[in-house]
Amino acid sequence: MLLTKPIREVVPATPRARIVRIGLEGQPFPYLPGQAVMIGPHGHEKKRPFSIADAPEHALRDDRVELLIGVDADGQAGHLSLEAGTLVDLQGPLGRFTFPDQPAERRFLFIAGGTGISPLRAMLRHALNVPHQKIGLLFSARTADDFAYEHELRGLAAEGKIELKLAVTREVPDHWEGRRGRFIADDLAPLVHDSETLCFVCGPPALVQDIPQLLGELGVVKERIRTEEW
Repeated sequence: MLLTKPIREVVPATPRARIVRIGLEGQPFPYLPGQAVMIGPHGHEKKRPFSIADAPEHALRDDRVELLIGVDADGQAGHLSLEAGTLVDLQGPLGRFTFPDQPAERRFLFIAGGTGISPLRAMLRHALNVPHQKIGLLFSARTADDFAYEHELRGLAAEGKIELKLAVTREVPDHWEGRRGRFIADDLAPLVHDSETLCFVCGPPALVQDIPQLLGELGVVKERIRTEEW
């Protein structure tokens, strides 16, 4: 499906990322939690893939597609102009890194690095509707300012809807109370409630390579570990 739609809103997420909401203008855009779209300036052949950062039912309700897009030090996203009202070409959905339609499991663990939170947020928000579920999220970022959706995620944790652990991997401020450095098995163990926990991992290569091995050591079988590298 190829659509031309306006950017409805651009909201700062972190110093290096923006939340970009593209209006659907009443046109349905069905997708699965975790899928991506190709986005480019209207009329240009060049497009880049971005994971959709919200659950499909929320996109339908709010009549928009939400993306988390990385930017440079000047707030630019390459050839893509991030300004409200700009027309963009949107193509998709695409990707097989998705949350199952009717999961047999009731325990879910999401492990994100940086903007890898995008597809996992879509899955997590969808998973909140699964009956009798228990959800854990481990989220790592380079600095304490790089946690997109931090307020929302901390709010869900405070309400008891998810178990949340945050880790800063590089510039760690003195006041930081979360994990310092990369996640280790001891971080994952409390959130792997049993070997049938369904796990989703998305982020930079090192995270996607290391975490499945740690999960395996904790008894999670390979078939219940799904990964996406960016």
